[in-house]
Amino acid sequence: MANSRGEPALAGGTAGHERLAELIPFALRGFARGAAERNGPAPSGGPAAVAAELAAVLPAGSVPAEGVGAERALTDLTALLAAGSVDPADPWCAAHLHCPPLAVSVAADVVAAALNPSMDSWDQAPVASELEREFTGALARVCFPDETAPDAVVTSGGTESNLLGLLLAREHAPGRRVVPVCGTNAHHSVARAAWVLGLPAPVVVACDGDRLRPDALAEALAALTEPAVVVATAGTTNTGEIDPLAEIAVVCRAAGAQLHVDAAYGGMALFSPAHAELLAGLSEADSVALDMHKFGWQPVAAGLLACRDATRLEALNVRAEYLNADDDTEAGLPDLLGRSIRTSRRPDAFRMAVTFHALGHRELGRLVAHCCDTATEVAEDVAADPGLRLWAAPSLSTVLFRPRVSDEVVVRIRRTLLEAGTAVLGRATMPTGPGGADQVWLKLTLLNPAATAADYRPLLDLVGRTAAEMAAAGEERVLS
Repeated sequence: MANSRGEPALAGGTAGHERLAELIPFALRGFARGAAERNGPAPSGGPAAVAAELAAVLPAGSVPAEGVGAERALTDLTALLAAGSVDPADPWCAAHLHCPPLAVSVAADVVAAALNPSMDSWDQAPVASELEREFTGALARVCFPDETAPDAVVTSGGTESNLLGLLLAREHAPGRRVVPVCGTNAHHSVARAAWVLGLPAPVVVACDGDRLRPDALAEALAALTEPAVVVATAGTTNTGEIDPLAEIAVVCRAAGAQLHVDAAYGGMALFSPAHAELLAGLSEADSVALDMHKFGWQPVAAGLLACRDATRLEALNVRAEYLNADDDTEAGLPDLLGRSIRTSRRPDAFRMAVTFHALGHRELGRLVAHCCDTATEVAEDVAADPGLRLWAAPSLSTVLFRPRVSDEVVVRIRRTLLEAGTAVLGRATMPTGPGGADQVWLKLTLLNPAATAADYRPLLDLVGRTAAEMAAAGEERVLS
């Protein structure tokens, strides 16, 4: 905690790496101990058990008057965190768009945290700002390969990217009023962004399955008397479906509407030759949300908002004399304040850039393809199991399935496996076929590039056995 002179031990400076080399082994020791205690994808016992473990380690609370020292604090609290966390690197932890981060990215994040550049002015982040501008520009050119001046900014994820997408649409609308239009499949952050920005509540358009219907969109736009921004989705949260982007772009152009695409989940499929065609029409959008903490395998947060025209981002420009004084920018110091709606922010682009530099976009694309192929195989296993039902063939890496029992039993299965620490499954309420009633489905969101279909076959068997046992115990009729 202090050096030989009694001064606080800092992570930076010429000796910072030495102190980190001393301390990181204690953190890793705690990490290993906690993971061994958990011994599965999630802690067992539910919320009460996790709270009890915390109270046992910190009986006097988390802000003590006297500290226990860096080594013990790192060991004990890291063990607590590892034991009481879900582990997305375990194949049976597959509820959400929650990826296992690559080790190279985590290692890069340690360096970024030690140096602590703040990305709101060049004098706080000289090379980090240059690297971010180069990296974001490169990703923007992937989204908009035929444009001369696309650009992108770093965000905290899809929610912030969608907020920025609607903000920029508002600033580019006549009178600065625009009506959001989206499908029933849109992420909840679209409605929240409209609320934050003082825009009308989104006009919600019907979907076919989990894909926005272009004909219904055209009807909705024709009924509006104000400018519109359409939010299409490339990778829905519930099923991973991708809206028909090319058709939607044609409808938007005909109606004079702006187009923002929420590709937080599916956008990185651009790097997989086998899946890039799913995103045909993406380059027609005015703005695109991307996340690398989904397909990209980065620690949270790693979002981007790409724009077809860099001038669209000028709406974010703001002046603060202490950060971007006119004479400084005129003298050549880059202005970073307009690169985000946040002021202080971490150099998140650094670990993204390190990952691309380490793997190359071909290998990242191969990892995307592997996850999607695994989902296809798991879906085939579901379809072949007479005790299970498959919602639909996956578009990306999400598999919806359910045993042939009631919704009540389906939700009990999910919670039972979670509380036992055995598996972390998601849930989605979706219709059963065209015009069918809504039902609760179990969800596997497969983002683990090291897992294969063989890892999930025992889980499917377990779900089927658990359903049969619960149905028998409740004397419930098994549904066809």
